[in-house]
Amino acid sequence: MELFPEGIIVKGLGGSYQVKLRHPDAETLRENGVEPDEGDTIYCRAKGAFRHEKLTLLVGDKVTLRVDTETAIAGAHEAEKNKKHTDEARAGIMISEVDERRTTLIRPPMANLDLMFIVAAAAKPEPSPVLIDKMTTVADFKGIEPVVVVTKADLSPETAERVAGIYRKCGFTVFVEGIGYDCHDIEKFIRDNSDRISAFAGASGVGKSTLMNRLFPSLGLTTGEVSRKTERGRHTTRHVELFPLERQFDGAEGFIADTPGFGMLDFVQFDFYTKDDLPYVFREFEPYIGKCRYTKCSHTKEEGCAILDAVKNGEIPKERHDSYLEFYETLKNKKSWN
Repeated sequence: MELFPEGIIVKGLGGSYQVKLRHPDAETLRENGVEPDEGDTIYCRAKGAFRHEKLTLLVGDKVTLRVDTETAIAGAHEAEKNKKHTDEARAGIMISEVDERRTTLIRPPMANLDLMFIVAAAAKPEPSPVLIDKMTTVADFKGIEPVVVVTKADLSPETAERVAGIYRKCGFTVFVEGIGYDCHDIEKFIRDNSDRISAFAGASGVGKSTLMNRLFPSLGLTTGEVSRKTERGRHTTRHVELFPLERQFDGAEGFIADTPGFGMLDFVQFDFYTKDDLPYVFREFEPYIGKCRYTKCSHTKEEGCAILDAVKNGEIPKERHDSYLEFYETLKNKKSWN
């Protein structure tokens, strides 16, 4: 018998994929003698045709499996007999179809991300508006909702409020966290969005894993230390992995991702957006676009630039425009990567 359960890829390592099954589909497999692993997950490989189609499967992909129950049952018995690990691909089970993606990121490799929590520390390490803005602009360009979280506010309350104020002024949802700070607001926000896929992104050492452990103790993430010499953290997460929110909230259908690659974004092979896209990924620029004296205004130094006037009048934070100028100079002479 063949069955076609649906699920989402929550982990991928060495050509093997861990798929979190829809609960009804997991029950159907059990009724037909195929026992999923703990948490209604199952390890499998992808059909070879994906390689020929040059389709790389990503964590977050919604997929359909093809399960040959007879082969799967026999394979499970053989694996148990030989004491094979459960994280090896199961015989008779493969990913046969991939749904169309809502969003796609290449670095870190992820599909169907809805919310990006951008984590920055108020101190140790000092906050980097440029890094925060790289991530907010990528999120806005990709159609992912960015949420800014300022951690370690207890170490520098003034800095925390200054950074938070910049992004609140630009229309972002912002949370300020630290020792002695209540996580209730951010917990409520996550609970209200518990049917979505969310990622926590930020440079190493900003307290991302510590925050996630506070919010989701059931995930058991490892927290890295910050080097006293460089005030940079050590990466403690080496691959993208989704954790089901049902572990934290009963009935939740969403996932939380830990994403190591977000702290290392650069423009060397930056394939998210181009110089022409740049004004449109700074959301606070939107009311002023089209109101400049010159049609092809670069918003960098021209007379009669509505955006420069807004910066001068305090309507657009100077820190955000500084990031715009840095990105513009970098992208201006950037070659196209195809």
